[in-house]
Amino acid sequence: MALRRHRLPRFWLGLTLGLVASGVGVAYWWERQLPQRLEQAAATGNLNACLRYSEQLEALRWLGDSAPKEQGHCRRLKAADLWHQRQWAQALRLQWQLVNSPAARPSDQRQLDRWVLELQHQSLDQFQQGNLKGALELLAPIGDDHNSAGNATGDSYKEIWNRNRLLMERSQKLVAQKRWWEALDALTRLDHPWWKGESRALKAKVQAGINALAGNDREHDGHGALPHTVPAAELDARVQAQIAKGLDEWAAFTAACKSLGGKVIEAGPETACQRP
Repeated sequence: MALRRHRLPRFWLGLTLGLVASGVGVAYWWERQLPQRLEQAAATGNLNACLRYSEQLEALRWLGDSAPKEQGHCRRLKAADLWHQRQWAQALRLQWQLVNSPAARPSDQRQLDRWVLELQHQSLDQFQQGNLKGALELLAPIGDDHNSAGNATGDSYKEIWNRNRLLMERSQKLVAQKRWWEALDALTRLDHPWWKGESRALKAKVQAGINALAGNDREHDGHGALPHTVPAAELDARVQAQIAKGLDEWAAFTAACKSLGGKVIEAGPETACQRP
């Protein structure tokens, strides 16, 4: 019995060592097979298999050689394929892995930079066309749609969008009250192409309202509390002259007021041209 007890630990130790050695041997054998399988997958264009073999080779790198050039070739092709399918995030992730691998080339970093720049340009184009959601979605794969500091490109887009939206809403309320110059002030502060386009009809209505003002109505311009104290006829003539020079309506109003010795006075929503 004592002899059997001594033999059992040796038996289990031997069995364990044998299994470990067998496992290492299989892993080493498979690691030897992977480069050839990876090369075949790359040659036949089987990119999914090529990537799978690449990841396995990456995991077994401790056993021997570094990843072969086929690994980089496979990632390069798959990243391009994903990019053409508009799967931006996956393409960038794979390209980033390639750039940070031993198989990377200088051209791989340049390709990554080009893709990032392309997404930025596409995002700006969508934003200018009025598609804020689409613009933010394009910035998300490069992590530029939002950050905790609030200084990402997407944060800037949202700030510009909300400011223009509020100006548009304010101008609509002022038009309803026939406060034409104040409405014009709000409209001329719009600085986003899409919102400017949306404001054209309202701006035409404001201009018609200004043109329709006459006599005492023109002097008060619906302000009541802030009447113009420069001659209304002269002010209007100067405004039209400035517009003819290429200035927008609000800039023309400001310049005309100044040329007549007046000063643009703003008190909350009220605006008028007054002399000291």
